[in-house]
Amino acid sequence: MIRRVGFDALLVGCATLALTFLAAPIVALFTQVPLRDVPGLLGHQAVRDALAVTLRTNAVANALILLVGTPAAYLLATRRFRGLELLITLVELPIVLPPAVAGIALLAAFGRGGLLGDELAGAGIVLPFSEWAVVLAVTFVAAPLYLRQAIAAFGAVDPQLADAARTLGASKARTFRRIELPLASGGLAAGWVLAFARGVGEFGATIVFAGSVRGETQTLTLGIYDQLESDFDAALAIGVLLVALSAAVLLSFKLLTAWRRSSSTSPSPFARSRSISA
Repeated sequence: MIRRVGFDALLVGCATLALTFLAAPIVALFTQVPLRDVPGLLGHQAVRDALAVTLRTNAVANALILLVGTPAAYLLATRRFRGLELLITLVELPIVLPPAVAGIALLAAFGRGGLLGDELAGAGIVLPFSEWAVVLAVTFVAAPLYLRQAIAAFGAVDPQLADAARTLGASKARTFRRIELPLASGGLAAGWVLAFARGVGEFGATIVFAGSVRGETQTLTLGIYDQLESDFDAALAIGVLLVALSAAVLLSFKLLTAWRRSSSTSPSPFARSRSISA
């Protein structure tokens, strides 16, 4: 009995310590600046510029991730060939790369004297330290999160459904659009939520590859760093905004995950149609 009470006390103590440590910084962020002052602080020109850059660059980056990443994930999920696991590992590698390494890698690839930099410069395209550099940095660090989730989502779709559609005369593109894409949509949405959150919070790769020029390449996270010395309250206000956004993203991800789980356990309309035809 004593051992059981002691073990329970240990569990409670560790849980309390962990929750206190994780919650204290968030609580401090909201208590150090009065919430009624946050709208006014977010109205500062520097903050508005950083918000505009963040919205523009993330909109373009997320469009690229969805338009290119969805077909790429479908291919990796539905095809089997030698070297597939190595290819998926390379796709996932930016998830675990230190942010500064990601920025240096982008410079090595697209900067002057880099792998592709001279060819791009010859064509009149200079990417480093421009707004497009922010787009590329966000895409580089966020796309693997979407691809990983999308590969799993497409891989979970029953291949017999696509085979049945093909035997009925549907083309590969029509089968993808009408059957596989809708069935994987829950997983795709969850992956996009994670990619969006990662892109909005990007810092290291952006500051190395794009710099921090107000109104051009300075995003909200870079704005916090810039405002630390000049206006600490403004930095706190940006932090409050990003915490609220992160909480909304996390809640959306949990709701999408719960919806996917409930959908997967509910009777399938395809199953009913097969049983009727049988």
